[in-house]
Amino acid sequence: MDETVTEYIRRTILKFPRDEVKTMLEKWGFLSETQLQTLNFCQVKEKVSREVAQLCEENSAGIKQAAALDIIYNQAHPNKRVWSVYRMNKAGEEMEFFDLRDFKNKFKRRLQSALKNVTINFEEYEDNAIWIRIAWGTPHRKPNQYKTSYVVYHSQTPYVFISASVLKSNLPLLCQALLAASNYHDISEMELRSHSLNSLKDIVFKRYSQVSHFTIVFLFFSSLLSSSAADLRIIQENRNQRERIERMNWEAFGDGPLPKIEFAQYKLETMFKSNPKLDVLDKEPFRCLVKFSSPHLLESLKSLAPAGMADAPLSTLLTCIPQKARNYFRIRDRKALLSGSFVSP
Repeated sequence: MDETVTEYIRRTILKFPRDEVKTMLEKWGFLSETQLQTLNFCQVKEKVSREVAQLCEENSAGIKQAAALDIIYNQAHPNKRVWSVYRMNKAGEEMEFFDLRDFKNKFKRRLQSALKNVTINFEEYEDNAIWIRIAWGTPHRKPNQYKTSYVVYHSQTPYVFISASVLKSNLPLLCQALLAASNYHDISEMELRSHSLNSLKDIVFKRYSQVSHFTIVFLFFSSLLSSSAADLRIIQENRNQRERIERMNWEAFGDGPLPKIEFAQYKLETMFKSNPKLDVLDKEPFRCLVKFSSPHLLESLKSLAPAGMADAPLSTLLTCIPQKARNYFRIRDRKALLSGSFVSP
């Protein structure tokens, strides 16, 4: 057994929280029940990892088994990576029967024809999500198992969630392999990224709470009755202001849990407006970059107006993130809009 495989398995074990090690090893299924019973999971994790590595060496574990354990870790903790959403397009609207075996063969064949030193592993989960792990090498070096790319693809949908490795140059090869395997003709990034893979899925699959106008009106009048009964001392002006803010918040964000997005970025490119006779900065565009970040950005934005930290309603540039399915925006002059280069809600 390759010592690098043993070390990789040991390091993967160390990434798991201590209370998850036993469960994940059972899910992995590479060690026998008898071998698992010999392990003392109450001792320090470093010692457990070394004992697991020793058992794997006895079982002659290979890179296939090590990769399977890594997939289990990333599937259980997807928020440790940054995910980007890509959308694939077909020339027509025809629907084809999805064959997982055919998908795997086409994906491997396309990628391995472009790059010899690459390892590819697949795992399918109950929600029809296909997890793909790719470790990249070079023509003269073996694949680096510590700098992997991950792909999550839901069959029968055009959406792909990619967490690329630091080797950005391999991203075009990965996209070409996806197109070849899924029989799509084009793929493009949606400018939507987050650590929370499930929230990205909620956005593109429209699974987050989107209340109807009727629900907003019902909740609005329900709050009026409860607030009036709660404190009769609130003066009419303050109550009207609070009701207005609550109504606008409902209209912008709904009433349910919001997808977890940690950041949003806005790039402004506009021409400096001045007296034509002055000839000041009239040829170079004015550029500005604004970034918002928070552990839960949409919930933070939702709380601004009720807390008195922003006027209601908030700009649609901030509230449109779930509807537009993007958190990277480029804002340009209307002149650029007419030429087709305006990117904004």
